[in-house]
Amino acid sequence: MESTTFTSSVVIQMISNFVGGLCIFLLGMKYLSDGVQAVAGDRMRKMISMITDNRIAAMGTGLFVTSITQSSSVTTVMLVGLVNAGIMTLQQSIGVILGADIGSTVIAWIVAIKITKYGLIITGIAGLFYMFGKYERTRFVAMLIMGLGMLFFGLLLMEHGVEPFRNHQGFIALFSSFTPRSLWGVIRCVLIGALVTGIIQSSSATVAITITLARTAVIDFDTSVALVLGANIGTTITAFLASLGTSISAKRVAYAHILIKVAAVLITVPFFFPYLKLLELIMCDSATIATRIALAHSIFNVLLAMVFLPFTNLLNNFLLVLFKDKQAVEIPALTKLNKRLQETPVVAIEQSRREVIRMGEVVGSMLVQLREIITETGNSKKEKINILFSQEELLDRMQEEITVFLTQLLSGGLISTLAKEAQEQLRRSDEYESVSDYVVAILKLHLRLQNAKLSFDEEEMKDILELHTAVQDYYQLVFEAHKNRNTNILITARLRAEAITHLFRRMRSRHLSKLSTTKVDPLICTLFPDVLAGYRRVKDHLLNIAEADAEEAREMTSYVLVGSNANATT
Repeated sequence: MESTTFTSSVVIQMISNFVGGLCIFLLGMKYLSDGVQAVAGDRMRKMISMITDNRIAAMGTGLFVTSITQSSSVTTVMLVGLVNAGIMTLQQSIGVILGADIGSTVIAWIVAIKITKYGLIITGIAGLFYMFGKYERTRFVAMLIMGLGMLFFGLLLMEHGVEPFRNHQGFIALFSSFTPRSLWGVIRCVLIGALVTGIIQSSSATVAITITLARTAVIDFDTSVALVLGANIGTTITAFLASLGTSISAKRVAYAHILIKVAAVLITVPFFFPYLKLLELIMCDSATIATRIALAHSIFNVLLAMVFLPFTNLLNNFLLVLFKDKQAVEIPALTKLNKRLQETPVVAIEQSRREVIRMGEVVGSMLVQLREIITETGNSKKEKINILFSQEELLDRMQEEITVFLTQLLSGGLISTLAKEAQEQLRRSDEYESVSDYVVAILKLHLRLQNAKLSFDEEEMKDILELHTAVQDYYQLVFEAHKNRNTNILITARLRAEAITHLFRRMRSRHLSKLSTTKVDPLICTLFPDVLAGYRRVKDHLLNIAEADAEEAREMTSYVLVGSNANATT
């Protein structure tokens, strides 16, 4: 074979093609993933929220989500955040991880399709729709297709960058030193694949590079398989980085991913050559090398899932023992929002929604505590007062963290539906925090009266408790609707709110009439209407939450109708 020589300008051109192609490929993956999340984000979120302890269902969810996002790293980062927020358990996440491993091989099949020469055309046509599309949904579908075109165009550039090296003796000598002709050679190839994937944080990109090198005959099939095994280990670094700074439960998800991948590769490496023969038996002789690599990648991850799926419970218990909970008690005021999850807005929104619901639960507890405080006289009253004040401080801090989290998410740019939901969550968190302020304000009025050695008479207490019950029942109506996404209660909520307002006015009017016939302490004259007004303000903020739910539902319906009309027009 005649060795090829290159001038410095030619070498620079080839390196530029390869590096530029890789960058375009990675950008295409991002556009593809972002476009899919924008178009199918709600479906993804619903699937994730419905995951049960059924390991088959969990694996199916991981397979589906990763197949459409084209990134197992995105899925595992989601899982870290969801487990950190308490939305999922570790055992549920293990099933999803196994499905994600299979789903991540889809990109290898896309890369294996030999249509790279059409990549630029696909990108250009989709780019026109993205730039000039009238409807947002159309633009995000165009982004998805544009990402696919960029994948193919990036691969074409990488092939152009690598192909001239196939006849260069120095380049051939370099790669021949990494061929898996021995066990040590296999290990070296695996380590290189893991290292490259860890650096670029994308196993799909490593597989794409491997297929590109194999297509241009720079490396053979055996080397490709070993590099792909290494890529399966390197892909775990993203979830590990996402787990830093999270709870031990979330860290276990990253450790589970690492443990599964490393164990599978360690089992395969000693039997690498029999494994190659197994692949040869399965594969068709006429298959291209790109197809053979994609099939090898898929077979490895399918076998991995088949081996580990029956033992998810055992793996869960092993991780619980290996990585024990810390003895230190976490501060309950801190939310479980994971900033790294902002890279996946759909799940970030779901995570923040859970925290807003948690705020609502605390408000419900405060209303229960308030009633017990104003009706009891025992020693436990002081303890309950302290609890109620601490709950109000808790909600202040939760609202602050939710506001920071959602503001950062909004500043990153979201599709209109997610942006609207983030804004409504900000509104709800503010309303719940305002309710807690008025609950504490009502308590302070009672304490002020108590410190003055005064008390409301039997009729006044009867009115206060009646209004308290009405407001507490109203809270239950609004909160359950918010928690269960029931947006059909607005008319009922407004009617109930109006009834509470009439009740407030009747009690206030009766109190004013009483002043003209009965001698009442001036402090009681002032505080009683203030207590009633406090309950009325609680009702007002709860009504705002019901209206926010209804407004969000209208926005979602409008978006779906617009998207459907756009698709019909197209």
